[in-house]
Amino acid sequence: MSPEKILIVDIDSKSISLLRQVLSSAGFEVISANKPDRALQLVTEEIPILVITEARLDGTLDGFGLLHDIREISNIPMILLSDRPTTDDELRALENGADDYLPKPFDSRILLARVKSILRRSKNTPAAPEIIQCGSLTINQVSRQVSVDEVAVYLTETEYNLLLELAKHPDQVMLHEQLLREVWGPEYRHELDYLRSYVHILRKKLEKTPSQPVLIVSLSGIGYKLVSNPSIKTKGK
Repeated sequence: MSPEKILIVDIDSKSISLLRQVLSSAGFEVISANKPDRALQLVTEEIPILVITEARLDGTLDGFGLLHDIREISNIPMILLSDRPTTDDELRALENGADDYLPKPFDSRILLARVKSILRRSKNTPAAPEIIQCGSLTINQVSRQVSVDEVAVYLTETEYNLLLELAKHPDQVMLHEQLLREVWGPEYRHELDYLRSYVHILRKKLEKTPSQPVLIVSLSGIGYKLVSNPSIKTKGK
């Protein structure tokens, strides 16, 4: 069994080396990035179990912005590190989706204890419900049956798998590459036409007005999300 991956995001190579040493000694595999865009790419490609990011980063996003963007696409646990800790920054980190906030310098034993505590909590989260309800859409994960307004809708295996992947992350934007990898496999992660075709089919089967979708909403150039309450107006199309 391969070791679980933790993603480190920092512009300081010495900090990355220190964290790599601490986490590797505890049996984790460490992957790293020094820019937010690369970090987002690794989140979707490598599927780490935890992200640890420094507050100060180079590029258009700082650590807080990175937290926000990751939380838009994933429930992965995250820790923010800061060498200029303030109460306002701690609140900002938590509001942007961080699970913990740790000021620098820190005792490596404290960091490791917090990492293990967060991972225990994430692994103890409740199992996905047997029935997923999104407005008039009902998905029964046991029977793999789908209905709209209590009328059964036939879906092929691939159509069902795509819908279920979206439904497991309601109101979260799922990146194109993420959906392609999870539903079709990593070798299909760049086959965007595949995804568009299946989304088109799902909309025809599930939406009241497929040309004006309110259930499966697209964010141009980014991905798709399944809206949990289609009666509430949402961004995208």
